[in-house]
Amino acid sequence: MAGWWRRWWVKLLAVLVLLAGFAWALLWLLVIRDLPSVDQLRTYEPPLPTNVRGGDGVPVQSYARERRVELAYSEYPPLLVKAYLAAEDRTFFDHHGVDFPGLAGAVVDYASKIGTGRRAKGGSTITQQVAKNLLIGNEYSPTRKLKEAILAYKIEDTLTKEQILELYLNQIALGRNAFGVEAAAHAYFDKELDQLTLAQMAYLAILPKGPSNYDPVRHPERAMERRDYVLREMLRNGFITQGQASEARGEPLGTVLRRTPKYEAFGGYFVEEVRRLLIARFGETAKAGPLSVYEGGLWVRTSLDKRLQELAAQALRDGLIRFDGGRSWTGPIRHVDIVEGNWLQPLLNTNIGLDYNDWRAGIAIAREGDGWQIGFANGKTGTLPRWAAQMPRRGTASAAFGAIEPGDIIAVSPSGSDWALRSIPRISGGFVVEEPATGRVLAMQGGFDARIQAFNRATQAMRQPGSTIKPIVYSAALENGMTPASIIVDGPFCVYQGARLGNKCFRNFANMRAAGPKTMRWGIEQSRNLMTVRTAAQTGMPRVVDVMKRMGIGDYPPYLSFALGAGETTVGRMVNAYAMLANNGRGNAPSLVDFVQDRHGKVVFPDNWRPCDNCNARDWNGGPMPRPGSRMRQAIDAQTAYQMVHITEGVIQRGTATVLRDLDRPMFGKTGTTSGPTDVWFIGGTPQFIGGLYIGYDTPRNLGGAEGGTVAAPIFKQFAVKAYEGLEKLPFRAPAGIRMVRIDRMSGRPVFGTFPTDTDPKAAVIWEAFKPETEPRRASRRNGPAATTAAPAATQTQAPRDSDFLQREGGIY
Repeated sequence: MAGWWRRWWVKLLAVLVLLAGFAWALLWLLVIRDLPSVDQLRTYEPPLPTNVRGGDGVPVQSYARERRVELAYSEYPPLLVKAYLAAEDRTFFDHHGVDFPGLAGAVVDYASKIGTGRRAKGGSTITQQVAKNLLIGNEYSPTRKLKEAILAYKIEDTLTKEQILELYLNQIALGRNAFGVEAAAHAYFDKELDQLTLAQMAYLAILPKGPSNYDPVRHPERAMERRDYVLREMLRNGFITQGQASEARGEPLGTVLRRTPKYEAFGGYFVEEVRRLLIARFGETAKAGPLSVYEGGLWVRTSLDKRLQELAAQALRDGLIRFDGGRSWTGPIRHVDIVEGNWLQPLLNTNIGLDYNDWRAGIAIAREGDGWQIGFANGKTGTLPRWAAQMPRRGTASAAFGAIEPGDIIAVSPSGSDWALRSIPRISGGFVVEEPATGRVLAMQGGFDARIQAFNRATQAMRQPGSTIKPIVYSAALENGMTPASIIVDGPFCVYQGARLGNKCFRNFANMRAAGPKTMRWGIEQSRNLMTVRTAAQTGMPRVVDVMKRMGIGDYPPYLSFALGAGETTVGRMVNAYAMLANNGRGNAPSLVDFVQDRHGKVVFPDNWRPCDNCNARDWNGGPMPRPGSRMRQAIDAQTAYQMVHITEGVIQRGTATVLRDLDRPMFGKTGTTSGPTDVWFIGGTPQFIGGLYIGYDTPRNLGGAEGGTVAAPIFKQFAVKAYEGLEKLPFRAPAGIRMVRIDRMSGRPVFGTFPTDTDPKAAVIWEAFKPETEPRRASRRNGPAATTAAPAATQTQAPRDSDFLQREGGIY
């Protein structure tokens, strides 16, 4: 053995083995030990956006910080795959993860650039790029290159070539917030992958080297040169013919100015409220969990009705414009700085847009004589002449034209070949539409436009509801022994508040004179404050505020002022409370989201979601109709709720909302006007859906002579005229036990021998809804003829009976 050791080549071999062992140990210690497992690529799920759909299943919006559409390898056009191979790794299907000639060139290039501050070329294969992007990060160092190479070998042993390409094409960053090739096709060309030309595919293939280096706006020549290089490489590798290459090189880049979504974003305030709800539930990013809003790939089905949303938005906006009157210009939407003539990018960065009628948001670029040059988000420009901007600047006597400055973002609309200045109203409001049978919110408009006013006044603005709270107050009274025919005095009412405050005396709206003893129905129809506070005091404010709490309006102290709407709430809560009334007192908190699925289709919200078996069956199977179980709670007594709906139908027929009477369908509702007035309201609807709105300034101030019946109710009418087109005229269904009794409308006394008519809304005799054993009894003779309406003896035997009425009307349920 000693003889062998004396030989030089044995010693050299031992030294080499020792060095190799040391090198392997060092490699393991510095590189291999901390390598991530390649097995996780088998189950890798890239960050995906959350997709939001309306109630009809049509996409309306998506939430994403990385725009990505995940596709299978078979869904990528073969020619596009070859374009990426030509640009990034032409020997991909031949090597086992590492291209050694390319790697050697990268090592030499790295050594030549040490100390120069310049970055060496990559030399990475597609497999190495997958390892870098998904497993180890983008650190610039030789160590990272070693990790890439080792992991690339492991990846090639774990996945097929097609699986590796699928990962690569789905996750590569390609600029314009597009990750993956499908998203990039929309970002740069607004096309599906199978619609791309060869030249466009070649352009997408150059982007992994650095999207900003080949930006089609800032560096079009560089982008064209690199695209043509890819085409030459495709030709050299036999991927395309000479004719295809020549034709593609003759095409322009053909990119769109900026990325457009696959579908038109819709329902700004509604979908933004959905986003808030989802973030509260699932979190924003993967750090919060696998079902995050921006990375979890959720599929969200909302209750949004696109038609109703458009109608509600249009009605509210038109109402705000009418109230504002266009009397003056309220100023620019926003101001940005224009540097060295670059106006487009600052405008795009604001993300301001308008979709009201033909209005558009433009930026004032420069004044040119008697006109302003204005630019738009599509890169085009136009002229705003002096004559089209002569309205005064609000608060001044000077014309708006002279108040405009470069960088002002303004609202304009077409006027011939030029543009005319428009004014965004300062006053705002909220509008909500809800389906009472389910509590699903069908439409929500929280201001003039979500892109210029992000604050959602439908759910975030706390406002005093004014007289719209009165049906809730009277519902508490009905629950505690009063009836629609109860007599309440419309007269002075004062409350002693102690030695320091003295008496608090209430008054009717606009100081209307007291009318004396009247029925509850009359007091609600005419919105009498004195009757309301007297009723609340008689019922007991603890009971009144308890009903408000049960109906989700708010949790208030038991003070009488809250019976007149002093407690702040939102229009969304008020609409939900009225929906409970229409649904016989049953309901829950309003919902905007029907269900949420993860990226694999499993329903993850609501927690107790259950499928409705056979609900989508093509044919009847002979069994009973499947009915999803209702989980609604009984907020107030069903009979009480129906009584209040029946009473407030009178508000439409002869009360403060008669502007809605010619809609000619069963409808209930209530107007509201707060002190000042600072807000005006209307809430009401039919069995199909309930709508409600308020308008007012964000910082409350006087609205002049505005009232709910003259400002808010007409806005609802504009919405309702089209919203109810084609819908059946359904009556509100009374719960079991309700007794319909003929009474004298003014006195509340029972009437016999005469039946109500549908032709005269102010008829003396009406049907009134009573709970069992609460209806008024036959009056004694000393009450005189007011108690009955007598008929001649000869005709009394032929007078219609109550049962005839019930049969004619289809019965009372």
